[in-house]
Amino acid sequence: MSYFSDAGRLLIEVLFGLACGLFLLRVLLQWATASFHNPITQFFYRATNPLLVPLRRLIPPIGRVDSGGVLVAWLIQVIKLALLFALSGLALAPPALLLLGLAELIELLLTVYLWLLIIYAILSFVGSDRRHPALPLLVQLTEPVLRPIRRLLPMVGSIDFSPMIAVLAILLARVLVVRPIQDLGMRMALGVG
Repeated sequence: MSYFSDAGRLLIEVLFGLACGLFLLRVLLQWATASFHNPITQFFYRATNPLLVPLRRLIPPIGRVDSGGVLVAWLIQVIKLALLFALSGLALAPPALLLLGLAELIELLLTVYLWLLIIYAILSFVGSDRRHPALPLLVQLTEPVLRPIRRLLPMVGSIDFSPMIAVLAILLARVLVVRPIQDLGMRMALGVG
């Protein structure tokens, strides 16, 4: 590969990753019922509303999940993959691209939660400024994941093992969910049964 194609791949990965992350975090904020009064939440809503508000008329939310936001994030991943494969001189069939885009979206979701949980665990040890708008948002985003684990495994003394269990579950999901979807997508792309 040439230096220009490597630079193109890098730009595609970064720009499409940021765009997908923007819509994915918007979906997560709505799913976690994060406070709309938080300035960080308002940023995500303002940045994504021009596309999601009209789309919501066509694709209504499913419960607390903004299905239009999920669709936009998924399509961003599909377009990113199409461009990356095109830079490599390959054109994949649409079903393979759609499946690989789904795997990329799930991988991004798991990566976002992995980092949220790691940051949550670090801040719980060192403490932080409770007035910062990111802290309540972090708690609101991680609580739906940690709450079911805490019900099954209560705190031992003053130690909360739920973030560690959640991180382990995410790492397992990457291996047991994302990789099989990626393998199936690549088999479809290569025409291997």
